[in-house]
Amino acid sequence: MKSLRLILLLAIQMVWGSQLMYAQQWGDYILYSTQNSTTTTLLDTNRTVYKTWSHVGYKTGYSSYLAPGGYLYKTISKSGVSFTGGPICGQIIKMDWTGNIVWNYTYSTTDYCSHHDFHVMPNGNVLLIAYERHTAAEVAAMGGSFNGEVWSEHVAEIKQTGATTGEVVWKWRVWDHMLQTTDVSKPNYYAAALDHPELLNINYNLKKDWIHMNGIDYNPITDQIAVSSHNLNEWYIIDHSTNTEEAASHTGGFSGKGGDILFRWGNPAAYGATGTTILNVTHDAHWIPEGVPNAGRLVGFNNKGASATKSSVDQIILPQNGYNFDRTVGQAFAPSTYTERHASTGYTSNMGNSQQLPNGNMLVCLALSGIVYEINSAGTQLWSKTMGGSTPQAFKYEKCYVENEAPTQPTITRDATTLTASTASAYQWYKNGVLIEGATSQNYTPTEDAIYLVRIKDAAACFNKYSNSYKYTSTATALNEELHLQELKVYPNPSSGFFTIESDGLNDFYASVFSMNGDLVFEGFNSKEIDLSSLTNGIYFLHISAENKISVTKKIIISK
Repeated sequence: MKSLRLILLLAIQMVWGSQLMYAQQWGDYILYSTQNSTTTTLLDTNRTVYKTWSHVGYKTGYSSYLAPGGYLYKTISKSGVSFTGGPICGQIIKMDWTGNIVWNYTYSTTDYCSHHDFHVMPNGNVLLIAYERHTAAEVAAMGGSFNGEVWSEHVAEIKQTGATTGEVVWKWRVWDHMLQTTDVSKPNYYAAALDHPELLNINYNLKKDWIHMNGIDYNPITDQIAVSSHNLNEWYIIDHSTNTEEAASHTGGFSGKGGDILFRWGNPAAYGATGTTILNVTHDAHWIPEGVPNAGRLVGFNNKGASATKSSVDQIILPQNGYNFDRTVGQAFAPSTYTERHASTGYTSNMGNSQQLPNGNMLVCLALSGIVYEINSAGTQLWSKTMGGSTPQAFKYEKCYVENEAPTQPTITRDATTLTASTASAYQWYKNGVLIEGATSQNYTPTEDAIYLVRIKDAAACFNKYSNSYKYTSTATALNEELHLQELKVYPNPSSGFFTIESDGLNDFYASVFSMNGDLVFEGFNSKEIDLSSLTNGIYFLHISAENKISVTKKIIISK
């Protein structure tokens, strides 16, 4: 009888313990899609299927993400592309909750092709990683020691313009930021790579598939991009606040360094520095977002991190100094090793990801084995599931996030010395990438010249949305620009669709036109002649912002 009681007690404890561990997990859903499959699956907290998207004819390339409102974005392994290997994509689709494809965009030619990861930005644009083909002659001209074709990399920001179309509104290319130390006759010659860690050494591990980027993330607070490199065993941070021309140069942007590498970590030997190589095949570089413990840290999946046969998730505290990063000249970027490491329960020689969660838990995906599991802040595994097939990534979401539409990206306007955010339910202001304590009103009056942005929450308080950064200055330059904007003329108005912008002294400005419904129908830099003749008759709003982000809006009328 005592034995029976003991068995029952143990059984009750096991069930209770199992339920307690499940209760500690975060979120409501788990999203995944096995590679080359034609379905994407959403599991509930019991790891049973809650929803499936079917995309027959569109095989999963690598990444799948949910956006607010239940929209699914995913990369597609497009057939017939000119690049081979994995994971080549060349295509991205966006599906609504009911399974309709609402955007189907190809980014693939004989010269370039998207691959691996992507990121959806606060403005709805998408950042893509893409291979970029360079001939043997081009490689030689840059001092490359490899005798053959090389696939470099670029990052492209795509604005959705139609059901199957998109516009490249910003681009950053590795090819613009390279050095070599062997041929003094070449324009990119430098005596020592260690003196210029902002540039990639073209002759470090050079081969056809040279860098093999595989993860990308965007930090809206600092307007910076992080990417990871499989072949060079590094994470990089670059400045997105540049325009495309600045991104190809060494000046400009909030950092003042154009498109040069602001920070790199994981393999000091790649730029001639001494130090321990921490990363050994890495994927999924990303920041820990606001609202999550250790927010602001950079994290990545380290496939051979814990050992040659055991993967890890590594975190580092960045040596951030405003929009730049501290480094002692002649030494490797700090830190010298990881700040925190989770040695995984298994191993995947390729792919894989992690997600840090608001309650301190972490989701880990061991890609090639298809195993996904969650641990709590103490490192205790709460659950594990084998998804079946190679699963490059997996992510958790809350029901609130999935069911609520994203608010419009907030905007900032200036009235004299006060900045005002567009109407929202909650606000938080930042200066130079740092949260301003107590600045939680719709208006903020800066006390010094700096770069400001505002964060809002959706009406249901499910997620954050960030504005573009606003460069505030109280100098005469800003006042002159404001004066020029107020004197700006648009004519003829009404017109048949052809408008001229006239403002003496205003040289650099950004023009955008919105319909009555708030749809963006035109944008351009320094466009003094605007052709809107393809639009229907009606009232539109022309928004013009100067270099210091001071802006003015004019009502224009098309009447044919």
